[in-house]
Amino acid sequence: MGMSEKKVVIIGAGPAGLSAAYELLKKSDIKPIVLETEQFVGGISRTVEYKGNRMDIGGHRFFTKCNRVNELWEELMPVQGAPAYDDIVLNNEKDYKKGGPDPKKEDKVMLIRRRVSRIYFLRKFFDYPITMKPRTFINMGFCRTMKAGFGYLKSCFRKLPEDSLENFYINRFGKPLYQMFFEDYTTKVWGVSPKTLSASWGAQRVKGLSLRKAIKEAIAAPFRKKQREIETSLINQFHYPKKGPGQLFSIMAEEIEKMGGQVLYGQEVNKIERDERNNIVAVTTKKGDCFPCDTVFSTMPIKDFFTSLGKDNVPPREYEIATTLPYRDFITVGLLLKGLKVKNKTKIRTLNNIVPDNWIYVQERSVEMGRIQIFNNWSPYMVEDPEHHVWIGLEYFCNEGDEMWNSSDRDFIDKAIEELVSMDIIASKEDVLDSCRIKVKKAYPAYYGSYDDFPIIEKYLNDIPNLYCIGRNGQHRYNNMDHSMLSALTAVDHYLSGTNDDKSAIWKVNTEKSYHEGNDENEKEGSKKQ
Repeated sequence: MGMSEKKVVIIGAGPAGLSAAYELLKKSDIKPIVLETEQFVGGISRTVEYKGNRMDIGGHRFFTKCNRVNELWEELMPVQGAPAYDDIVLNNEKDYKKGGPDPKKEDKVMLIRRRVSRIYFLRKFFDYPITMKPRTFINMGFCRTMKAGFGYLKSCFRKLPEDSLENFYINRFGKPLYQMFFEDYTTKVWGVSPKTLSASWGAQRVKGLSLRKAIKEAIAAPFRKKQREIETSLINQFHYPKKGPGQLFSIMAEEIEKMGGQVLYGQEVNKIERDERNNIVAVTTKKGDCFPCDTVFSTMPIKDFFTSLGKDNVPPREYEIATTLPYRDFITVGLLLKGLKVKNKTKIRTLNNIVPDNWIYVQERSVEMGRIQIFNNWSPYMVEDPEHHVWIGLEYFCNEGDEMWNSSDRDFIDKAIEELVSMDIIASKEDVLDSCRIKVKKAYPAYYGSYDDFPIIEKYLNDIPNLYCIGRNGQHRYNNMDHSMLSALTAVDHYLSGTNDDKSAIWKVNTEKSYHEGNDENEKEGSKKQ
């Protein structure tokens, strides 16, 4: 069978699914079919538009140590403008002349943005990651500072077994700093104590970051030439699509269709058929449409994948583990504001002198809110009128079907506004001009419960010869966007090579120790393969 005759089905039109389709079309005559449950592309990386204002669901910085992914981004959306990211450009000609992007030029471009993420704790701002600046100690107060210092020294000499996320953090920051800046927020995100979470989550998301490295970075930063040498959590600038991350994936979907691929919307997969050799031969959706296939790239949640295989077609143990894998769901409340009560006390210039943060980690224990995004600071094009309004997103973590999830939009939004007022972020509810609520299912694959037995599931999936599991939900791995895309590109390499025996390289994306330590040799190798 020639390549042009191959029937490849890709489940999901998020970053990984679209990357797989785009790469197949560039490198072969295959015309893949992408099946998307929703009526939009991008998954959690989409951009939601509400009355001319745009929301980035979860916040997506376009920064990567992977050459191959970076080249793909720039192929679709070139970077525009000099790195004058301290000037927040306005939607008027006068300010564009100061060096910001020209509104008359191509719309499909990446902007260069300043990265500012801080922690809001004790009604004060702390740098994230924690720095050794005088302001940190002033905000903490003498007693907390001494306690944190001795706690960190203790962690240097007495390492705990890294059998939980709690111990992972304590080993790197000391117990007092862990309790101040990590424990409560992590519990909000996952709904369980960090004591019950796997340390592998920290190894994957925090990578090589520690207080020691933060101090080292502060000393070395003035002498550093390349941002790629910095730990990912310490970068100070990033690229960002003019109208949010969803803009890039919409462009990618358009290119896929131009090259002969198909992106079909409203096609939720609910049945997967296999033959006697364990190969997937057909995928059926809730609409009743059946898609015969020779190969499948799947980004659907593993829990749903096994349900689609059918309980009678999977061994009981594997089925039980897979269908009880835990997830956390996500709610964003968008608020259009007259302004913020909290003031910008930094040296960073911003329009109307609002605080410069892309997002703020809410460590206050009195509220359920997890983070605050300020979309003006991601891109002025995210806000219909950035000169007069502030457009923010309040992020909450929950479980589908719980009290948060089931509450009405109005009740939930009112509660979010009350929390914002209680923290002195806004003066009163009268500052809110408009609002909306967005709910996202299975936003975060979780690392507890039946996840402990995940190697059994990985082996079972790898034993399906013509299946490639990619992306955050396809691998039940809390990847960033770049690693989700890299898993897809690696899977396409494997598929086009004609071998289907060892898929370990696909599952190893974002797990190699060398990457955790800031070494990007694996990504360089991926770029060579391209």
